[in-house]
Amino acid sequence: MKPSVVMYNTIIDSLCKDKLIARALDLYSEMVVRGISPDIFTYSSLMYGLCIVGRLKEATDLLSDMVMKNIDPNIYTFNTLVDAFFKEGRVKEAKRLLSVMIKGGVKPDVVTYSSLMDGYCLVNEVSKGKHVFNSMPQMGVTPNVKSYNIMINGFCKLKMMDEAMQLFKEMHHENMIPDSVTYNSLIDGLCKSGRISHAWKLLDEMHDRGQPADVITYTSLLDALCKNQQLDEAFALLKKIEDRGIQPDVYTYTVLIRGLCNVGRVETAKEVFEHFFIKGYHPDVWICNVMIWGLCKEDSFDQALALKSKMEENHCLPDAVTFETILRALLEKNKYEDAEKLLSEMIARGLL
Repeated sequence: MKPSVVMYNTIIDSLCKDKLIARALDLYSEMVVRGISPDIFTYSSLMYGLCIVGRLKEATDLLSDMVMKNIDPNIYTFNTLVDAFFKEGRVKEAKRLLSVMIKGGVKPDVVTYSSLMDGYCLVNEVSKGKHVFNSMPQMGVTPNVKSYNIMINGFCKLKMMDEAMQLFKEMHHENMIPDSVTYNSLIDGLCKSGRISHAWKLLDEMHDRGQPADVITYTSLLDALCKNQQLDEAFALLKKIEDRGIQPDVYTYTVLIRGLCNVGRVETAKEVFEHFFIKGYHPDVWICNVMIWGLCKEDSFDQALALKSKMEENHCLPDAVTFETILRALLEKNKYEDAEKLLSEMIARGLL
């Protein structure tokens, strides 16, 4: 039996979702050779796959190929490309695609507008994002929870908490149910703006509304406690979240270790770091760099260098920050010979 376009599309779509783009493109070529014409679904799947791996030029080329073959791109096709360009911060190209889309008679939907807002917020142009948000009802498009979340997160990142809370109130007024993304953005923003008591109130509201807090929620609160040098409270919170069956992640431990090192409790930080390994976590470069920074603060250079070596054993390659942290500390203590060796290694690794 000759394979049909539907069979090819099913496999291509699955490969693209798994980021196996080379294999998907091979199948696409095979289709063409066999005389099976790719359709809108083939192109949309391939474009999605190329976009999620950052190959936007090839995705755009496929759009041109579609148009040349008289296959009309649909809203999904355009949304995939527009979103990818915005996420890369390529606002001009994204807006150009929007113009092509509208000229082609494809009406932007809530996904399109949300991508546009997200794009503006990613480059800190939150006022332009809000303008898009405000214009949606005039365009016959109703904002959804994701639209609100994008704007709330955009305001929170810039510590514009009054504006973020105003949108949160508006959600309630519109009978829209905030999700964990909404609460996590607000709690993180409030914590980073020093409004910690408000953040705890919001956590209580989450529980009251049956919205479970997750590791992201608690890590924001933990970070605020650490920055306030409330380390005992931070440990109590860590125990509480573990008792609730919520697994701390690498970032949770990084926050706690950084907080301990900041107040000179490096020995306790080392114990937490060891506990992290005992529990079977895999380190990333961030947590190792924070621990190295703490060790260097205490002039424990041998331990810092030993940890740098241990990173490689754990398939976690030291980066420029790793080297610069140790190098700066060595130079401050006039340990020029050790600094020179480290500098040579840094150059050999191509990190300088």
